[in-house]
Amino acid sequence: MAGKPKLYYFNGRGRMETIRWLLAAAGIEFEEQFFETREELLKLRQDGALLFQQVPMVEIDGMKMVQTRAILNYIAWKHNLYGKDVKERALIDMYVEATMDLNEIIMHHPLQPPEAKAKHLATIIEKATTRYFPVYEKALKDHGQDFLVGNRFSRADVQLLETILMAEECKPDILSKFPVLQAFKARISNIPTIKKFLQPGSQRKPPLDVKLLPKVLSIFNIGNE
Repeated sequence: MAGKPKLYYFNGRGRMETIRWLLAAAGIEFEEQFFETREELLKLRQDGALLFQQVPMVEIDGMKMVQTRAILNYIAWKHNLYGKDVKERALIDMYVEATMDLNEIIMHHPLQPPEAKAKHLATIIEKATTRYFPVYEKALKDHGQDFLVGNRFSRADVQLLETILMAEECKPDILSKFPVLQAFKARISNIPTIKKFLQPGSQRKPPLDVKLLPKVLSIFNIGNE
């Protein structure tokens, strides 16, 4: 029997957080190895564990997987969160890629210098409420089903909920004009595996604390590579 997946990253969200969400949604327990210093990351590189010298890295099923999308695709496919056929998978991919675009913008908000934060926040709100959320609102309203694709729970639902909650951390009433998404949020949040992950004490990570930022920048040598 294979052991639990093991996740290698810093003790924060970053690009690993969506992987945590998807594993949790699938009901899969996982272990985490957190980097405390840059030397720990460099050792993984020197040991040949990182195919492209980058993390996230997940040890799973005898593989050392890197590249966030590849990891997410594998988990989704393995745990039946990727639609029933190739057309559903294509639709899920379109939804997920857009969600990840918004997620990436939100993820970078804590990294903005003080003088740029207000403008960056306005960009998040504008893109969420005019480009992304209207699409999901319309899709759910048009087909009248509980889930985004094929009337079955998929990674598209997981990743949309993750990003909705991140957007609400930026602006708590950001869903005020999206009643169908409000209902979607409540519904998906009550799926047992998701509900468990949303409880205090889970492996879900909080927003990046500015006090942690220097450590993260040091580990990844950001600005010097």
